[in-house]
Amino acid sequence: MNNVCLNRLVIATIQIIIRPDHVCIIIVMTNIGFLGIGKLGMDCAEVFAEKYTVYGYDINKDLTSKSVKILDTPEAVVDLSEWIFIAVPTPHSKEYDGSVPSSHLEPKDFGYDAVKDSLEICKKFSGKKIVLISTVLPGTVRREFEPLFNPNNQFVYNPYLIAMGTVKWDFANPEMVMMGSKTGTDNLLHDLRTLYEPLMQNAPRYETGTWEEVEAIKIFYNTFISAKVGLVNMVQDFAEKIGHMNVDVVTSALANSTMRIMGPKYMTAGMGDAGACHPRDNIALRWLAQEYGVGYDLFDTIMLAREKQAKNLAEYMIEKSEGLPIVIHGKAYKPDVEYCIGSYSTLVGHYIQEAGHDCKYLDPLADDPTDVVDSVDGPVCMLMAHNRKITYGYAGNDNEDKFYCEILPGTIIIDPWRKLGSTDNYKVYHYGNTRAMD
Repeated sequence: MNNVCLNRLVIATIQIIIRPDHVCIIIVMTNIGFLGIGKLGMDCAEVFAEKYTVYGYDINKDLTSKSVKILDTPEAVVDLSEWIFIAVPTPHSKEYDGSVPSSHLEPKDFGYDAVKDSLEICKKFSGKKIVLISTVLPGTVRREFEPLFNPNNQFVYNPYLIAMGTVKWDFANPEMVMMGSKTGTDNLLHDLRTLYEPLMQNAPRYETGTWEEVEAIKIFYNTFISAKVGLVNMVQDFAEKIGHMNVDVVTSALANSTMRIMGPKYMTAGMGDAGACHPRDNIALRWLAQEYGVGYDLFDTIMLAREKQAKNLAEYMIEKSEGLPIVIHGKAYKPDVEYCIGSYSTLVGHYIQEAGHDCKYLDPLADDPTDVVDSVDGPVCMLMAHNRKITYGYAGNDNEDKFYCEILPGTIIIDPWRKLGSTDNYKVYHYGNTRAMD
């Protein structure tokens, strides 16, 4: 057997089927490798494993999977795979995650060390198709990563639009698939589309372009959402300050103005923009605006608005608390996930504590146990931060009003979503609806 055949065997799974008529059929299956199988990579790798042979590596040695073959070294993953997906983090420092005020901090680029380490490993091998799915700023691939490429490999920038808690569903049902290459017209983009098509359940549109164009599509997509959330929560703030005004009447009219303005998604005022991506992306774009001297910084304004809105909500809670202990229902950035990175709840909690009040959290899944309690032993003033219907409305979850613990009589609930009604046990204030108080 020649060297070419040997190389092909390395990157393909050979399945031999013997038919009753003694005809031998050889099926060659594509091998997929994932460098980084953490909170994003593992779920995506397992979707790939439904159709392909998938190998994975992560620095966390405790990870297990029924469908992904986890290997001991990244080199082994690259060696055995035709396609290598890099799904490693590109984090800021922790203080930039959006969980506490950060608009006063010097803007900062993403951290690319893990991506560069992965590319250095890929550089040792030839004939590989490398796909980066981690979020980066426009201009990063060409400036930071291209010098690390093996010229005999091919590279695609292919970020995802996913959310923690629904990664597999989001991956298989994307609004769009973004794919960027050096020129924007490479055959590799067609090859990647062919790889994806058996996995996609909703026949999404495919958006292709240069590395820079796709970098911009991904990060400005997130920023548009941040700006949208900031604007609708500004209406909420005005409703509280002006009076005789229900924020939902205003935002409903805007949400239905699809001819010129927008659609209904993210048009319910409530808790602010949160999660590991959106605050992070705005912070990084602040840095980019400064680096290129564009003369203005819209992203700084978005972050300032987010923080001021959180402070307004904290002050409202303190005002309505009537001296009761303050508890926030939900510490993670959204219900049914454990991740507290970028949580708007912790930002509101920061301002409550800054004002000299104690603040606890109710959240059975929170990965940050600081100030988290399992129950309350008396009436409290509770912020209903988590609402499943708002976050997972498309999934039809019927438990949107289910509390994390028993709510004792005399409790005051601050509902920024305006979905709960008062009962004999608790009084509800609808934050953003001052018409109800007329």
